[in-house]
Amino acid sequence: MEKEQILKDVNEIFCDVLDNEDITIDYNTSAPDIEEWDSLSHIQLVVAIEKHFKVRFTASEISGWGNVGEMIDCILSK
Repeated sequence: MEKEQILKDVNEIFCDVLDNEDITIDYNTSAPDIEEWDSLSHIQLVVAIEKHFKVRFTASEISGWGNVGEMIDCILSK
């Protein structure tokens, strides 16, 4: 799967989980950039992304993400 397609899919997941259709993410987007992205929604986002891409992340992988680009790189590595 291409990086751009993963970004598009992840953006749709963010809009759905955070219940905000106006969210547009890029590779540099991080939690402080999106008001609705708090610790609880982070867990919901991870679960939704794991289901969508049929992958599982370790706690160390998740805690190592500094932005959406690092999350996408992790999806690609699976």
